[in-house]
Amino acid sequence: MATSRPDTAFWILTALASGPQHGYGILRGVSEASSGTASLKTATLYATLDRLTASGAVEVSGEEIVDGRARRYFRLTPQGRTQLESETAELEQRVAAARRALGPAASGGATPRPAHPRSALA
Repeated sequence: MATSRPDTAFWILTALASGPQHGYGILRGVSEASSGTASLKTATLYATLDRLTASGAVEVSGEEIVDGRARRYFRLTPQGRTQLESETAELEQRVAAARRALGPAASGGATPRPAHPRSALA
C-alpha cells in the first residue's frame, strides 16, 4: 500500500523511535511497525528524511563505509520525539471519536438503530 506524505513522516519517526537507523533499517522498521501495511520508495524515504532533518525532527548521527558505500545513520531528536508523541495523541483522539460514533458496533455489540427510523406509514 502506498503511504501518503503525512503518514510517511509518521512511520519514519516511529521507526527511528527505537534508535538510530540507516536507510534500509528505516524501511524495514516502517514495514515492521505498520505490520506491512506501509511501504516507502527509497526516493520518498530520503526526501522525507531531508525534510525532517531540515525541520529539526531528525538528525544525522553518523556515517560508515560498508562494502565501499557510505551508510548514513539518522536518529530522532527531542523535537522529533515530541512531534511523534503529538501525532500519536491526535490519532488516538481520532480513533476514540470514531469508536464513539460507531457505538456498540465498534466494540462487537449489537448494531445500533438508525438515528431517524422510517415512519411506519412510509
